[in-house]
Amino acid sequence: MGYKVAVVGATGNVGRELLKTMEERDFPADEVVALASSRSVGYEISYGEDRELKVQDLETFDFTGTDIVLSSPGAKVSAQYSPIAAKAGAVVIDNTSHFRMEPDVPLVVPEVNPEAIAGYAKRGIIANPNCSTIQMVVALKPLHEVAGIKRVVVSSYQSVSGGGKSAMDELFNQTRGIYVNEPFSKHQENFTKQIAFNVIPHIDSFMEDGSTKEEWKMVVETKKILDGDIDVTATCVRVPVFIGHAEAINLEFENPLSVEQARGVLKSAPGITVVDHRADEGYVTPAECAGEDAVFVSRIRRDPTVKNGLNLWVVSDNLRKGAALNTVQIAEELIRSHLKKAA
Repeated sequence: MGYKVAVVGATGNVGRELLKTMEERDFPADEVVALASSRSVGYEISYGEDRELKVQDLETFDFTGTDIVLSSPGAKVSAQYSPIAAKAGAVVIDNTSHFRMEPDVPLVVPEVNPEAIAGYAKRGIIANPNCSTIQMVVALKPLHEVAGIKRVVVSSYQSVSGGGKSAMDELFNQTRGIYVNEPFSKHQENFTKQIAFNVIPHIDSFMEDGSTKEEWKMVVETKKILDGDIDVTATCVRVPVFIGHAEAINLEFENPLSVEQARGVLKSAPGITVVDHRADEGYVTPAECAGEDAVFVSRIRRDPTVKNGLNLWVVSDNLRKGAALNTVQIAEELIRSHLKKAA
């Protein structure tokens, strides 16, 4: 017997990727409902190669009888409708920032802390972490287990798809505009500065200490998911790439860990593909990771400036593992361990 699943925000970048990922992984759903705002009602969206789902109105939808809700409509919308769905008996797996740091809502990456899923019973909601956090903690978890991470210094190079379709359109239109002598400001809505042929050290709003909200998310989410005693500092940069986030990560460990040991640990860890050859093309870039499920680790090398230090280059598709895939994996683990239905 399968499950009834509702996808909230089905017409957005992540919503479409959620539907694609569910179909590819043969998710055990007897019924899938696509939900979005009233302006999208009646629009048809693909679910697999030969199925179309007609978008229904989130505002009027009755969640009664729905088993799982995969939600990615934006934080304000999720804040309103996720509790409604949970009250109706569904388990909500929310891909927005709204619930992540609430103490009674589990924040989950299945390769890292699947046991936390059990906490869904408190409020009926499970939070999906920030895309940049997900790929980092997948890489850090196996290393932390063997050597104990003391400190993380991370610089992220994040694609524009993290800002949605309009951000991707802005990069495209600004790039095209440069070649026809249009001012970049003609196509500037999402970013504070020109994104084409540029990098912007500013993602989300600024906080009082000078950090941005994106940087704060990486710090506090890593502590909640992995270990509250790890020191984390982050610098998050938007780059002119359509899909795929990259991170340069510097690690300081409690105990010695050689490059060879680290490489072996990472190779045997779930969800990770190591491509680490000290030669031309011996590493992975966002262009190669787009459409892939894995977190790719490259450029593993010693940091000689601290007692037990390593550097890593970590790349992943932010719409796949950074959002849709992680959400679906949580749902799969939820079903496997907590929502088993009788045949």
